[in-house]
Amino acid sequence: MKVEHGNLTLTSNGKRVTYHNITDQVREFVASTGIKDGICALSSPHTTCSVIFEEFVHDFDWNGDELLQVDLNKVLETWIPRQLTESDYLYPGPKHVAFLQELGAKDPNYPVDPATVLNADAHIKGSLFGSSETLVIKNGELLIGSVGYLYFIDWDQNRERNRTCNMIVMGL
Repeated sequence: MKVEHGNLTLTSNGKRVTYHNITDQVREFVASTGIKDGICALSSPHTTCSVIFEEFVHDFDWNGDELLQVDLNKVLETWIPRQLTESDYLYPGPKHVAFLQELGAKDPNYPVDPATVLNADAHIKGSLFGSSETLVIKNGELLIGSVGYLYFIDWDQNRERNRTCNMIVMGL
């Protein structure tokens, strides 16, 4: 059995939910491994991000978002509205804000500005959709059909930043 690791660095826009179509990059990574039969697992180490398998729909809105993604965001917004103030959700509590401010003094990935952690909605969406997908590889190809595509989603809308999608391919 052969095992190959890789990752993608993706930049979130920080203004709205960010969808990255990662299908081509994942296909290229799978091809580069030389593995013909096995599995490919994709995962996010970020608690406000998800990896999903969905249909590519060919139509986009004015922001460049696929219409199915726009519809998904619209539905989710009715169930899990965006957190705009500290009173919208219980999260983050005062102990967590203090922890993040302390962390931010040491790690530039965590700004000291407490408004950047008003993202309970992003955490809930990330929990609901999960952080990973596992796919079958047969004859060197991902078995994702003709319209199946892979997306990395950052649900957090509070700031632009780089995100990581981890990849592992295992097989023969």
